[in-house]
Amino acid sequence: MIKTEKLVYGSANSSVQFEGSISYEDSFDTPRPGVLVCHAYGGHSDFDIKKSEQLAELGYFAFAMDLYGQGRRGSNPQESMELMNEFNSDRVLLQQRMIHAFQTLKNFDKVDENKTGAIGFCFGGKCALDLARAGEDVKGVVSFHGLYDAPTASSGKQLKGSIKIDSSILILHGYDDPMATPQNMIDLADELNSKKANWQIHAYGNVGHAFTNPEANDRNSGLFYDAHADQHSWREMSNFFEKIFS
Repeated sequence: MIKTEKLVYGSANSSVQFEGSISYEDSFDTPRPGVLVCHAYGGHSDFDIKKSEQLAELGYFAFAMDLYGQGRRGSNPQESMELMNEFNSDRVLLQQRMIHAFQTLKNFDKVDENKTGAIGFCFGGKCALDLARAGEDVKGVVSFHGLYDAPTASSGKQLKGSIKIDSSILILHGYDDPMATPQNMIDLADELNSKKANWQIHAYGNVGHAFTNPEANDRNSGLFYDAHADQHSWREMSNFFEKIFS
């Protein structure tokens, strides 16, 4: 039986409390591969819980993290953009919170800390990529219609990172995504190549941003659901994790 539980967690280095959720198959009595689920710009939501439960159905322990902090959620696009831009402008803070969430995942008794992954949707794709860029020992990262700009440190701060990315990377991309253009995709490929990552990109023709979200229906803005890309990308993710966790 799949169980989903709310999780309030903190950090030794901050007074901020976070509220995410965990999903797992409660009949397993041995540690399972653990997957971190990184939310879109609005914050932890029912969408992330659903994806976590789908991961649990595949046999994984899923932790849907909270980047923003307990009670901080976007109730409309403007609020969501403001929340996201706090972290777009401070990639060091984004990196620190990603690393903390990843360590939280690894600390669960039900998780095999040697078999971990991360997935992210939209802004969450950027978050998952930044975890790999930081040099954390995450075996595989999957970005669904993510954002690709490489991090830079704001004045007086320093990013953690390395010249090589050891994580395997899977990019699932809508070719007509207005938030991640073909040139952005090429720039990411060049970055991953330069860091000797094991990477692959699957681009879906005539597909825009947010293609995994059934509630996305704004074709004029390039944000719309695509059933084929949704189903195919999830299958590609499943195959990817099955391979790297074997």
